[in-house]
Amino acid sequence: MKSDSVDVLLVGGGVMSATLGMLLNRLDPSLKIVMVERLPAVALESSDAWNNAGTGHAGYCELNYTPQAADGEVSIERALKINAAFETSLQFWSSLVAQEVLPAPAAFIRAVPHCSVVWGAADAAFLRKRHERLSWHHLFSDMRFSEDAAEIAGWMPLVMQNRPAGPLAATRVDYGTDVDFGVLTRSLVEALQRQGNFALRVRHDVRDLQKQANGKWRVRLDHDGAISELEAGFVFLGAGGGALPLLQKSGIAEARGYGGFPVSGQWLVCDNPDVVQRHHAKVYGKAPIGAPPMSVPHLDTRIIDGKPALLFGPYAGFSTKFLKQGALTDLLASVRLGNLKSMLGAGLHNFDLTRYLVGEVLQTHAQRMEALRRFFPDARDDDWRLAHAGQRVQVIKRDAKQGGKLEFGTEIVAAKDGTLAALLGASPGASTSVAAMLEIIERCFAPHLEGAEWQGRLKQMIPSYGECLINDAALLGRVRPWTLETLGLQG
Repeated sequence: MKSDSVDVLLVGGGVMSATLGMLLNRLDPSLKIVMVERLPAVALESSDAWNNAGTGHAGYCELNYTPQAADGEVSIERALKINAAFETSLQFWSSLVAQEVLPAPAAFIRAVPHCSVVWGAADAAFLRKRHERLSWHHLFSDMRFSEDAAEIAGWMPLVMQNRPAGPLAATRVDYGTDVDFGVLTRSLVEALQRQGNFALRVRHDVRDLQKQANGKWRVRLDHDGAISELEAGFVFLGAGGGALPLLQKSGIAEARGYGGFPVSGQWLVCDNPDVVQRHHAKVYGKAPIGAPPMSVPHLDTRIIDGKPALLFGPYAGFSTKFLKQGALTDLLASVRLGNLKSMLGAGLHNFDLTRYLVGEVLQTHAQRMEALRRFFPDARDDDWRLAHAGQRVQVIKRDAKQGGKLEFGTEIVAAKDGTLAALLGASPGASTSVAAMLEIIERCFAPHLEGAEWQGRLKQMIPSYGECLINDAALLGRVRPWTLETLGLQG
């Protein structure tokens, strides 16, 4: 069987593959790039707007990114890192908008204030401490804090309407964002299709991939029963929950020990315009004890395919599928001798999570509405319907003490020779797609970065590239006003 030869094969038609494809195309338009997607179109799994929170994760409102230690101290390091990564995404999108590669920004991103809210004296003290620690830093200097019920009611009227009196606190950043990653992904792919040397193949499922003697990968594809092959110099596995099984098929040594734990999600959705128009914010609270980070409750303004809606959740669930449109055998099929110890170790040390997920699955609509009313006291049952969100596969990796450890972030696994890389995990995911794909380029295309040409092009696309937004307030002062103006986020 004759194989077509490509420089880069992108497996999965989501925002990660689309971002990496666009970066590589802008760095070297001569690269022959092919994207394969097993579904009939791109952005139908995790990148679809209904399958994720749509939050431009920047650490403004997500309390799980700033954990509090037993001594009361609040750690802000992860929030700083995530904020800087999202600023990288904003710069890349801004440069593509300015060059008319992407459509008008309102098609995929809008300014929606990011708020946190807590109740009770202890949690109010935590939020006050969190604000103190974050607001001194230039990345978060615009964050406002309030314990005044009237002021908070102006920020989130539905949350405060008929709320019982008592201690509470909230924070707000005006230029938080709502991102339709489905529209963004489709726009990136459509832009790539207008370029030479890029091809999209939908309804193509990767059956096998093997390293050849010449250092390239032979990838076998199934297109509605018709088998074909591709030879690729570099393979990126950006297939969401489907990346782990493909990584295992690759046989690279770096994949040994990795496993996955699937977690599904659901939303309560309100389309009633009388309710939707009274809330314009993403309001995050604290996660219940034992809940995974992706289950932090939030009441969100969303713009999906141009239509406003109000979402609350997510409510976690469990399925053995690794993809929303996957198979029930996915979890069992992922267990190998190489990761059995990791899987067992993680399972033994996460009983609280298991109990939590079982409880979530068994919830009734009345129980879900009860959780919503903690945020929105006057919520009416008939205004809200249940919608199924996407499927996430949390990373399980080796741990010297426990045998295996469950992680809730994202992780890049790359072959030592730089010919294959995979992205595993979930949150903050799509929001930090540009930073994640830059890491892959740095690890797998290092020889190209030694020259001035790629360095210069990256600097044009991402002005802060090679510098540190966390440490350089003047640099942030140059790039943030530009991105806010270019993307129409100034409010």
